[in-house]
Amino acid sequence: MFRAALFTLHPDMFPGPLGASLAGEALARGLWELQTIDIREHGIGRHRAVDDTPAGGGPGMVIRADVLAAGLDARLPADDPRPRLLMSPRGKPLTQARAREWSLGPGVVIVCGRFEGVDERVIEARGLEEISIGDYVLSGGEIAAMVLLDACVRLIPGVMGRLESGSDESFENGLLEYPQYTRPRGFEGREIPPVLLNGDHAKIAKWRRESAERITRERRPDLLKEP
Repeated sequence: MFRAALFTLHPDMFPGPLGASLAGEALARGLWELQTIDIREHGIGRHRAVDDTPAGGGPGMVIRADVLAAGLDARLPADDPRPRLLMSPRGKPLTQARAREWSLGPGVVIVCGRFEGVDERVIEARGLEEISIGDYVLSGGEIAAMVLLDACVRLIPGVMGRLESGSDESFENGLLEYPQYTRPRGFEGREIPPVLLNGDHAKIAKWRRESAERITRERRPDLLKEP
């Protein structure tokens, strides 16, 4: 079973959106498990401090290496096979391929950063892989963790109604998804493309492929570049 362990300073933010729709239904059915761990459990002193000023000066605060390491060590067995991820704007981009890879595994451990980030030494010492959901900065890693988990959970076998439900989606085949239509046949002078209504599956497949290629060229030409 896919098991997610989240280290956060705001455990009350979860499950949040992950408790609704597909992810929430799958959670209720026991298709995946969500555990939240408060980093502050291992805070220092009476006030359970988890952060300190940056070495070398500068604005903001940094999560302490000793505090986060203590939390990870206390909650994760040494042989835990799950990848250890740190949500960070400087991380590797989250991709559909990575989400599918993780969805088929035992789950993930996610550290949600806050403030100016996490002491580099604990990232190195505990083997945290930094993952980004985009070229922007959020207040913390919690929302980014929700994005990552939603991308994974929907791909867990049994969560979506049909195995092929996600096979034509954006990024699954290196292209953005083709346009979708449904009833009514006409809407404000715009009609469904006739090729989608003639029952010729070969022509429909060709139209969808060509449309996906066109949209990808227009909106994300970087996806068409040779690796």
